[in-house]
Amino acid sequence: MKSAFENISRYITDLYKAKHKESYAAWLQYTKIDDQAIADKYAQWCRNLTVLGDSAVMESAKKELIQGISSMLGILPDSCSEPQQSGLVLAVKDSIGDLIDVDFNYLHDDGYSIKTVTSGQNNTIFIVGKKDKGVLYGTFHLLRLMQNRKNLKQLDIIENPKNQLRMLNQWDNMDGSIERGYAGNSIFYKDNQFTQEHNRIEDYARLIASVGINGIAINNVNVHQEETNLITSTLLLKVAEVAGIFRAYGITTFLSVNYASTIQIGNLTTADPLNSEVQEWWKEKAEEIYSYIPDFGGFLVKADSEHRPGPFTYGRNHADGANMLAEALQPFNGIVLWRCFVYNCLQDWRDRSTDRARAAYDHFKPLDGQFHSNVILQIKNGPMDFQVREGVSPLFGAMEKTNQMLEFQVTQEYTGQQRHLCYLVPQWKEILDFDTYAKGKGSEVKKVVDGSLFQNRYCGITAVSNIGNDYNWTGHTLAQANLYGFGRLTWNPDLSAESITDEWIGQTFGDDQSVKELVSKMLLKSWSIYEKYTSPLGVGWMVNPHHHYGPNVDGYEYDVWGTYHFADWEGIGVDRTVKTGTGYTSQYFKENADMYESLETCPDELLLFFHHVPYTHKLKSGVTVIQHIYNTHFEGVDEAEDLVETWLQLKDRIDQERFDDILNKLQEQANHSKEWRDIINTYFYRKSGIKDELNRKIYL
Repeated sequence: MKSAFENISRYITDLYKAKHKESYAAWLQYTKIDDQAIADKYAQWCRNLTVLGDSAVMESAKKELIQGISSMLGILPDSCSEPQQSGLVLAVKDSIGDLIDVDFNYLHDDGYSIKTVTSGQNNTIFIVGKKDKGVLYGTFHLLRLMQNRKNLKQLDIIENPKNQLRMLNQWDNMDGSIERGYAGNSIFYKDNQFTQEHNRIEDYARLIASVGINGIAINNVNVHQEETNLITSTLLLKVAEVAGIFRAYGITTFLSVNYASTIQIGNLTTADPLNSEVQEWWKEKAEEIYSYIPDFGGFLVKADSEHRPGPFTYGRNHADGANMLAEALQPFNGIVLWRCFVYNCLQDWRDRSTDRARAAYDHFKPLDGQFHSNVILQIKNGPMDFQVREGVSPLFGAMEKTNQMLEFQVTQEYTGQQRHLCYLVPQWKEILDFDTYAKGKGSEVKKVVDGSLFQNRYCGITAVSNIGNDYNWTGHTLAQANLYGFGRLTWNPDLSAESITDEWIGQTFGDDQSVKELVSKMLLKSWSIYEKYTSPLGVGWMVNPHHHYGPNVDGYEYDVWGTYHFADWEGIGVDRTVKTGTGYTSQYFKENADMYESLETCPDELLLFFHHVPYTHKLKSGVTVIQHIYNTHFEGVDEAEDLVETWLQLKDRIDQERFDDILNKLQEQANHSKEWRDIINTYFYRKSGIKDELNRKIYL
């Protein structure tokens, strides 16, 4: 029985969803199919629905099919207890019997088969999974095909996810704020309590399950006192309620924990991982958590970085800290996600031998083989901090005896904060396809983190989520494409950026070919456009301190100007070579180390990340560094303005709310790009004293 408050909350949210129907639905629009010929073809399979199997996940699959079919075709499928002559059949291995031949030895637990069987008057589509989660993912796959108007007549699909763990990290705080949140407040918390808007959480579960996400950490990695209480009996019942909502969509719940919880809430005076009382406290705490949430995933931990407590306080290393928690979780098959974002934020950044990029490798590489089998090292895609472009972290592939997980940032902290359009799927593809050479050629990052390169027990991809309680979830409607694309890449990193983009547009905006063509062009160019008017040649940063939005060439949290680019009157860039710099290049395997060490072979797009060069240094294009800075900042503004003009061509092809929202964001971006251009170009003109060869106005 739902409380009166919950019923009121649901009513309010339903009104909200109705008012902002298209914006809220994101890519699960299920818009009515106007082409009657296509609708009639689909209807032959959709009039009857048989579900063989009983679980909350199977019920979610059934509900989703009914909603999708009724919305797209205007018919309500009849629910049947056994397969009819024509229709849809959902089944798991234990219930399919001999109705259809499926090689379950090939299917993973999350995998599925979709097969059309046509014989005489018999037209049946089977969606079969080894387990119920596979059926759910297969259901969303079928609905995706229908939204994109694909032929269903001869389906013979077998899919398994490439990655075992496909996660999102919510950086939500219990006061309702979200660290690096650009789309409103938390959908989970308000005023240091859980919200009662469970239907909003369920809609989020639907969205992310539709792209294959199977894990979520529901609170900020920077755990405050209020979030520390999430693992106490006071709040575990509420955590269990949320976990139940996600469970129905095949999603496992994790919690970020404060490493010093034994002190904060445990009445101990220490968090030393080798202290027997600390070890026993965590074992008892794990047992308590699993009594509330039997399928609890485990702990996400940020330790010994940016003022977070950790094992360093006690002279211990990260393996000591992670293993202590892993031992507590092991009896329950729980895992520890231990972040490798560890550096000393108080060191002297003016010392050019100090290099934050080295930190993660220096801390963790010596510990390879010392972590328990249920510990996963969670490694950011680059060694710095989710920049518009930086080198790929050399930790990938460097620890063959340790489980590794790749961390992306869907929320656009350094890439426009969902006020600028910056579609990150092309960036993520480059990172996933980067060859580490850990076992010779063909040792791409995607093979490291899917476990296939070193046969790791646990592996996967995670990311910082970009959603909030805005009516369109992501602030900028087009930023929904980043969340969608992330999920699809975690399922299959071999998908092309173009195919993911086409899928998303078809589901989000319909089958209009003009919309598909123009929106695809906008999305696929947007990362390059943003990079052009912000940070050149891999130098990164150049943003205002703390909130990381807007141009500030010398900006940095710790008030040491220019320490991320070392620009002076002679040149710019960070020397990370072995020969004359910080030695960071040596952290890569030889093929990449040699490439980055040499000015001749270092890719221009990362030149200033690896080298300090004169402004007159000529790039492979033949253009000098200073002229490249000038040129790209002018080009970026022109292309940002082109985004506005391209979007205007779609007037009357997009519903008014989404058209206006996106237009306003693109206009803001175009205006802001000019501020970036003028501040960056002025700075480097005054630093270098070198004029623009094209005699454009480059100073304020």
